Amino acid sequence: MFKTTLIALLGACALSAQNAAPKASPANASMMHFDVKAMDKTADPCKDFYQYACGTWMKENPIPSDQARWGRFDELAERNRETLHQILEEAAKPTPGRDATTQKIGDYYAACMDEKALDAKGLAPLQPELDRARNLKSKDELAAEVAHLHRIGIGSLFDFSSGQDFKDSSLVVAQLDQSGLGLPDRDYYLKEDAKSKEIRQKYVTHLQRMFELAGEKAAEAKTHADTVMRIETTLAKGSLDLVSRRDPEKIYHPMKKSELIAMTPHFQWAQYFTGAHAPAFDSIVISWPDFFKALNAQIQSVPLDDWKVYLKWYILHSEVPVLPTAFLKENFDFYGKTLSGIQEMRPRWKRCVDYTDNQLGEALGKKYVEKTFGAEGKERTLKMVRALEQALGQDIDKLSWMTPATKKEAHAKLRAITNKIGYPDKWRDYSSVEIKRDDAIGNGFRCDTFEFQRQLDKIGKPVDRLEWAMTPPTVNAYYDPQMNNINFPAGILQPPFYDNSMDDAVNFGGIGMVIGHELTHGFDDQGRQFDPEGNLKDWWTAKDADEFKQRAACIDDEYASFSVAPGANINGKLTLGENTADNGGARIALMALLNTIGNNTKKIDGFTPEQRFFVAFGQVWCSNQREESVRLQVQTDPHSPPKFRVNGVVQNMPEFQKAFSCKAGQPMVKNSACRVW
Repeated sequence: MFKTTLIALLGACALSAQNAAPKASPANASMMHFDVKAMDKTADPCKDFYQYACGTWMKENPIPSDQARWGRFDELAERNRETLHQILEEAAKPTPGRDATTQKIGDYYAACMDEKALDAKGLAPLQPELDRARNLKSKDELAAEVAHLHRIGIGSLFDFSSGQDFKDSSLVVAQLDQSGLGLPDRDYYLKEDAKSKEIRQKYVTHLQRMFELAGEKAAEAKTHADTVMRIETTLAKGSLDLVSRRDPEKIYHPMKKSELIAMTPHFQWAQYFTGAHAPAFDSIVISWPDFFKALNAQIQSVPLDDWKVYLKWYILHSEVPVLPTAFLKENFDFYGKTLSGIQEMRPRWKRCVDYTDNQLGEALGKKYVEKTFGAEGKERTLKMVRALEQALGQDIDKLSWMTPATKKEAHAKLRAITNKIGYPDKWRDYSSVEIKRDDAIGNGFRCDTFEFQRQLDKIGKPVDRLEWAMTPPTVNAYYDPQMNNINFPAGILQPPFYDNSMDDAVNFGGIGMVIGHELTHGFDDQGRQFDPEGNLKDWWTAKDADEFKQRAACIDDEYASFSVAPGANINGKLTLGENTADNGGARIALMALLNTIGNNTKKIDGFTPEQRFFVAFGQVWCSNQREESVRLQVQTDPHSPPKFRVNGVVQNMPEFQKAFSCKAGQPMVKNSACRVW
């Protein structure tokens, strides 16, 4: 359930409205690598290090009109996307002798790209699903319908899947989680500030327009929009907030299946689990029982016709990417323009590349790896991982606030961390998934059914510790506290994060910091609650736990003081884990660099190794971002905006202040520096 990533992952339902980078121009191609020309040397590094490291890059890289933000991650993601584009364009050619994998990814992509056919078909391919929901005869049939929709990838009401048991990480158990909202988070429904009210009104207007596009008259569509908003608002009131969801104890409520049925008698769970094709199980983990109690009350009180309207909305909403152009434009106007400030929709090929990666990720990823990533890439990365692990071990030994008993346990956990680099050892088998060149909606349903069933089939089985949660081309990384492993897809193991032509200082400031960040997640406010085997277990002395919390509170307060837009600050509690990982990751990456280069103080481009380390670290996060996007981020994303991921870290590092001769009282010198790791 927990996976702490370097940057936020985009959900499949939001792909049509979210970020995807435009192709880099030749003028910007060199900027994909570390480059001192990207710096603003007129800025004082001790006043605003982010401006110093990234100023020229930001000036020369305005946000493209189809983006909410544009940064170094996006540059690399676009380079990877272009590689995938070439693979898919070639795979889509219906040439004789295509292997099964090539046929699947090629025909999936071709069906997605056939905009003319999608427009001509209109809602006809979706009509059987709309009719099925409309023809429900009683609320007793609701559970079976929701199960059917979940199987084909149409989310509604709640999420049902599998996951490791928090208290026994060797087992996979059934899990139920809150869901069912069309806005990004429950607080969008509940906050009473003017901006939240404005977004809610625009959301209702969006709902109405979607119903109108589906053939309803204006008055009926308005009534139905209000119905959906009313149901979702009640679900939001029963949902747990994002900050609380960061505490694993608050989202771990195991119970017998019989107890779930007794707690929520108005939802026919037996029909749901049968319709979902779930294997037999006796126990299930509920993330937040109060949500399901609220859902039960709604099942009882909300009329069947209103539930039909709600399901109709989710059928339309979930399938927007492969609906006619009018639906796409309306979806973009709300989720793209209103929520993120994006000015225009991405080209269709970019969206279809992303959908293919999302639904046939390891089939496409295998082709990507064959083209871009060799075995030597794994070995180079593993060498750096070992250096970072050694540095973290040294850091643990030197901690003045941690007692020997807890240090011993911390070392045991560090030794137990496993590393996955580049791509899976065993590729996923999609042979049972039928892909048709003329059936974009059906392809999506069949892919989602395959994945839904694949997850349910894990229930009651041993954990597969070799499985990946990201596809190989992904420009990201993650730590999984229940697996106690760090994961680095091939997509991120290239410039500006890792560049074989660059010196150690640059590489440790880039991919070294990424590795350090993920390792530190094992010891942040969430990760520290799991033991070396990935079990939710307290291995801290009471004294050390209190010391940790005091230091974590310092980071919470520091980041909560950062204003990102008028009236909008970073949520220090929501971002605590990521901010802790940024601070710890940078510190142990620098330690690993110094361990590696020894007494080498040779300057390159006029900068010492320490200075190049910090500049490389800063340049990884170079970014421009729209105000709407940053407002959305601080409300829903556990990661701080890029500027503060850089300045927030260096303010806490005497090593930075020494490297750039900063003086007390300057902005990049915090009076009482925060430090956990």
